[in-house]
Amino acid sequence: MTHPDFIILFVDNPLKSADFYQSLFGVEPVERSATFALFIIPTGLRVGLWSRHTAQPTVTSGGGAAELCFKREDEADVERIYADWAGRGLRVLQAPVQMDFGYTFVVTDPDGHRLRVYSMGGQ
Repeated sequence: MTHPDFIILFVDNPLKSADFYQSLFGVEPVERSATFALFIIPTGLRVGLWSRHTAQPTVTSGGGAAELCFKREDEADVERIYADWAGRGLRVLQAPVQMDFGYTFVVTDPDGHRLRVYSMGGQ
């Protein structure tokens, strides 16, 4: 079976985006250049930030068509992260709300990529 282990987000400025994600992830990128930055998250997931201006084949759409999701233990942790991220000025698409799968909110990064934080219902 083949399982994904690497996500690439196409961004306007990888250096600026790397600063943004470093502050969210709490880890430094393992690679950082004007065209690409790479994070290896403690879970093993790799997140790449590739310049939309140099990627091949050419990037034809912007951010917002998918979500990078962050599972948290409980609603209080979701609220804590929401307060932090909203306080940083991230664009809020959905304030904290109870949905059928759990408690969640959605903000965007500077390139319009959706970031969802959630805790599962009943946990």
